[in-house]
Amino acid sequence: MVGVLAALPPDSISTSNTRMARISVLLADDSVIVREGLRAMLAMTDDVDVIGVAGDYDELITRAEELAPQVIVTDIRMPPTFQREGIDGARLARKRHLGTGIVVLSQFDDPEYAVALLSEGASGCAYLLKDGVATGDQLAKAIRTVSTGGSMLDPKIVEALVRPVSESDLSSADEELLGMVAEGRPLNAIALARGTTGADVAASVEQLFLKLAQQATGGRDAGLRNLRRLHQAIVDREEQGERLSRMLPGGIAERLRQGGQEAGETQRLVVTVLISDVRGYSSIAETSDPSRLAGQLRDHRTIASDAVLAEHGTVMQFVGDSVMAVFGAPEPQADHADRALCAANAIQRGQVALNRRWWVDGLPAFELGVGLSTGLVAAAFIGSAERAEYSLVGDAVNLAQRLQQFAAPGETILSEATHAALSKVPKADRLGPTLVKGRKEPVTAFRVLAPPPGR
Repeated sequence: MVGVLAALPPDSISTSNTRMARISVLLADDSVIVREGLRAMLAMTDDVDVIGVAGDYDELITRAEELAPQVIVTDIRMPPTFQREGIDGARLARKRHLGTGIVVLSQFDDPEYAVALLSEGASGCAYLLKDGVATGDQLAKAIRTVSTGGSMLDPKIVEALVRPVSESDLSSADEELLGMVAEGRPLNAIALARGTTGADVAASVEQLFLKLAQQATGGRDAGLRNLRRLHQAIVDREEQGERLSRMLPGGIAERLRQGGQEAGETQRLVVTVLISDVRGYSSIAETSDPSRLAGQLRDHRTIASDAVLAEHGTVMQFVGDSVMAVFGAPEPQADHADRALCAANAIQRGQVALNRRWWVDGLPAFELGVGLSTGLVAAAFIGSAERAEYSLVGDAVNLAQRLQQFAAPGETILSEATHAALSKVPKADRLGPTLVKGRKEPVTAFRVLAPPPGR
């Protein structure tokens, strides 16, 4: 719970501690007019330098990383979703560069935004209303305050924070229903929880929405907040669905979200498992800047997931620098081994191209080892449509991990079963039989000599 800060009238903020050095500031707002107006206003100060601007969340993160400003002045709502990208982006930049001050400018005197800003501590944070910075030097004083670890809230925000939350006309039953709807529960699930019918719940939801709309159109803050709560819940569920869709081939994610396959229902399938890993990653991580390394991992994972989805495979998980995928599940595929090898070749080729780009930027290359294993597994969705994990259990999974460890940089190692399942046998060296960890019987494998240019 965030403690309430006392509002400081603009005239009461001391400037005696203003530093001789100028304060570097990054301005973030999607409106060019607003950005340039703020820049012109700050140009009239003696101790503030605007060293950069940003127009959306991604640019805010990038520019903050490049420039390392002492203070970030940001709007709350920016592209891409116009929710609270400004607050989230500034807080992320602050985690990467401790001590960065944050000044949030808003046209809303909604305490929820202040709570979001201050939830990790008030030190070095300010929340001002835009209409209050149009005149005077309130913005410059706020910048000076947060640059030295102080905090500042517009008086209207403090009033909203301490105002009793008693203006809602919702009953306790309505509040409970609102919570269930915001959680995304289906009508039948709500009916079961309330001991009534789906038709009754549908009618109650319609009445609830009508009440919220009447509150909002009447200017009631509670109605507006509750409608925003529902909107944010919808946005969050859509984002969860998009993340699931990026992991699963077309149509399967939607089928899962709509309940087409029961959570926990197990399938027995013959599949091909792909596991890739960056050779020498620990050494790379030891000498690399963490933020730049995170960007490299993101680019590598994009190449890997694109290659898997192009062959209608399923991305199972990313664990550090390792990628795991399966072909032939959840939907059976007769040519799962062929698709897995094509994806492995595409990942290797894509990483080679990516390494060339990184070399220009002075970044270390990722060299991959890939293992493919074919066999019977038990597969099941664990969780719910909103938060689901697709899990595989079987010897093929363990063997793929062991074979990946045999691969030298740029190599792909196939299990004997994968090699036998291919419709076209690639040029490969036979390895073994040899013992591998966790298996009693020796294993025969095949090292693919060179990935073909395409499928």
